[in-house]
Amino acid sequence: MFIEANGCRFNTVSFGAGERTFLGLSGWVANWELWQQPFELMSRSWRCVSYDHRGTGESPVPSETISPKAMVDDLFAIMDKLEIGRCVLGGESSGGLVALMAVLREPERFEGLVLINAMAAITLQTAKHLVDGCRADYPTTIKAFVDACVPEPNSDHIRRWGKNILLRADPEAAARMLESAYEHESKLPLADITVPTLVICGSKDAIVPPKVGEQIAKAIPGAELVILEGVGHAPTMTSPEKVVEAIEAHF
Repeated sequence: MFIEANGCRFNTVSFGAGERTFLGLSGWVANWELWQQPFELMSRSWRCVSYDHRGTGESPVPSETISPKAMVDDLFAIMDKLEIGRCVLGGESSGGLVALMAVLREPERFEGLVLINAMAAITLQTAKHLVDGCRADYPTTIKAFVDACVPEPNSDHIRRWGKNILLRADPEAAARMLESAYEHESKLPLADITVPTLVICGSKDAIVPPKVGEQIAKAIPGAELVILEGVGHAPTMTSPEKVVEAIEAHF
């Protein structure tokens, strides 16, 4: 369903009719499809919601409108449009930054938080080569990025799927997504997070090393850390059963 909010048109999806709602945010310029397989498993007992955030999939916007704050505003606007009073919020990769900002801003709207290979900040050192690559040769940059994200054997189909998802975004939107994140204040008060939190990391993640997740879990009071052995940066696509098992065990 397409929803108008904050001057944008968002492609949203909803599966299942459970009493509890799980809302998943994808990272960088990935669309809702990163949550497709976990949702297929979770929708038996949850209402599962996601959307193409601004600049991704079928939610194109002018690149200059992209910022973490705008994406947090979008999240709350979409929750209101879909009549989601409270939910468990999931954030994957840089979607974790948006999720953390949202939980810090209005903690009463969230039953819990799930961070999957997430980052609490994006530094210029981390993003500059991707920003430059997006503007110089977007297809080659995306291929290298996805190949690094998915080191698991027998995963050519996942790599192809991931590349097709990311290539749907405009290269300038992809560059701006990263630039706006590292322009944002990088120090979030993680110790102030009060909602139950699950941090999931892939042991073979070359994009956001497990030590980042360990640091985040240590900083958030009472957070649980789950390391998925042999898993890269995209466990919702490569290991959906393990992701869902960890979520349902925690919540």
